[in-house]
Amino acid sequence: ASMSVKEILQSLVDDGMVDTDRIGTSNYFWAFPSKALHARKRKLEELESQFAESSQKKEALQKNIEKSKIGREDTAERAALLEELATLRQKKEQLKTEIDKYRECDPDVVEEMRQTNQVAKEAANRWTDNIFSIKSWAKRKFGFEESRIDKGFGIPEDLDYID
Repeated sequence: ASMSVKEILQSLVDDGMVDTDRIGTSNYFWAFPSKALHARKRKLEELESQFAESSQKKEALQKNIEKSKIGREDTAERAALLEELATLRQKKEQLKTEIDKYRECDPDVVEEMRQTNQVAKEAANRWTDNIFSIKSWAKRKFGFEESRIDKGFGIPEDLDYID
């Protein structure tokens, strides 16, 4: 698609290659050859400084790589140490598994279970209490026999508080 003169001028202004100014009702456009030269010079300096910076970074990384290789040369001793490390890590995992097996003997775990049981026992006794209260209310209100209430609601005959 062909561009209009106006679009071409606008694109040159956007790229900083042509200057524009509004004077009265007219728009004036101009470009000095030196302006483009200066813009290119600035861009070149910017790119050169980025290049220098990147080169320094690369050099620093290269030095770090060399430094980190020291003491890591592939020797028989290093291979033996790595193997020993792997063996010890495996042993550590086995011991951890062994410890987990005996976790329920941990005094903290036992105490936590004891407290959980206490809470559960109190809750069970509270519900037993509620059931007895409702049974006695139903006996008074409707004159039902206890065995009939138990049978109708599936309440075991030996329902009692937990010690």
